Amino acid sequence: MKEFFRTFFDNYGLSFIMVASYFGSGSIFIASQAGVEYGYVLLWAVVGAVLLGFMAQDMSARLGIFGDTLMGFMRRRLGKGPSLTIALFLSIGCVAWCLALCAAVGMSIQVLTGDAIPWQPLAVLTAVAAILVGILDYSKIEKIMTAMMFLLLVLYLIVAGASQPDLVDVAMGFVPSVPDVGAIVLGAAILGTTALWPNFFLESILVRRKGWNSHKHVKTMRTDLSIGYTVGGLITLAIIIVAANVLRPAGYTELSTFVAPGEALAAVLGQWAMIVFLVGVVCAAFNSIIPIMWTVPFMILEALDIDHRDGTSRGFKRIFAVATGLGALSPLVAAVTGLSVVQMITLFPAFNGVFGLPITAALLFWAVNDRKVMGKETNTWGLNLVNVTLVIFAAYVAVRSASGVMNQIFGGMLGG
Repeated sequence: MKEFFRTFFDNYGLSFIMVASYFGSGSIFIASQAGVEYGYVLLWAVVGAVLLGFMAQDMSARLGIFGDTLMGFMRRRLGKGPSLTIALFLSIGCVAWCLALCAAVGMSIQVLTGDAIPWQPLAVLTAVAAILVGILDYSKIEKIMTAMMFLLLVLYLIVAGASQPDLVDVAMGFVPSVPDVGAIVLGAAILGTTALWPNFFLESILVRRKGWNSHKHVKTMRTDLSIGYTVGGLITLAIIIVAANVLRPAGYTELSTFVAPGEALAAVLGQWAMIVFLVGVVCAAFNSIIPIMWTVPFMILEALDIDHRDGTSRGFKRIFAVATGLGALSPLVAAVTGLSVVQMITLFPAFNGVFGLPITAALLFWAVNDRKVMGKETNTWGLNLVNVTLVIFAAYVAVRSASGVMNQIFGGMLGG
């Protein structure tokens, strides 16, 4: 068994960093809401999101294998100044994510302890814990992330199995159907949380840690992505199925608070279901913090062309610690802006979807079609079709959502 795990992590495991990055508390809430509002109807959207996420990561990985890192490409094409400006702007989005995720962990533990401990000090402790874990050796973190993702899979499959869904009805959910505009919005949200822009940078950098540097490694890379994104997709499907089969028949039409899915499960299946659900939220939210916040020092140091020794340099660890430490300010941000925890975990990722995703999707499209960088490994027309779809989707979300997202984030603060 020991030999099996050693061989597995020699070849695979990177994809679980990517999946852990996108599968946070926001993904769980969105999937739960999809099941409550539309039953099994949007199961097909999960499959589409997984495929698009896989394709985006495939392009990022091939960029790292055959060409350069995404930020390295930007520095060579745009120069240090513009690249650093973009890196710092995108880092704001990462810090916003960290604030939301620290708050999500704190609120989940508050509920698990019966409100014995308020979420605010727990959010601070979460930021400290993320710093301590994030500066560990990469191989250890990869193993931790992989174990956490499989734990999540087991937890949510147990709850899904206990709900005893009708398999015929579940199967019908994989047939594409869009009953109304609301379904389109939720489908887009599922898609947006799966195609996560920090992963475009991370995958192109971390392929070097796996020793993937030639055409012979492409198959291994794609197998790795297949394993990771299958696990992530199954977890999302399980959450939608539970919400559709348990919460929807119980009369829930919307989830008004962050912990509402867990509380609703407790009312229908028993207290154990809420505990399992919230433990899953804690694992997912904490998992997301580290890879998302790794992106900040990677981007900044590569924009400046400073060697970060693949994330082991002092400069890397200092920037990571400072940026992640800002997550401890989530109680202050909530107090100043008037945002609740649920608003933070939905609006701050939306901020990234509005600003971060369009910029990085366009840059990735440029990079994988640059013959000076990719040589003969530039995108095929099929991959370009996928990449163009991602760019158009990102631009559409940005145009439609920018005003509303910014008003909701700053409305409470300005109105107060």
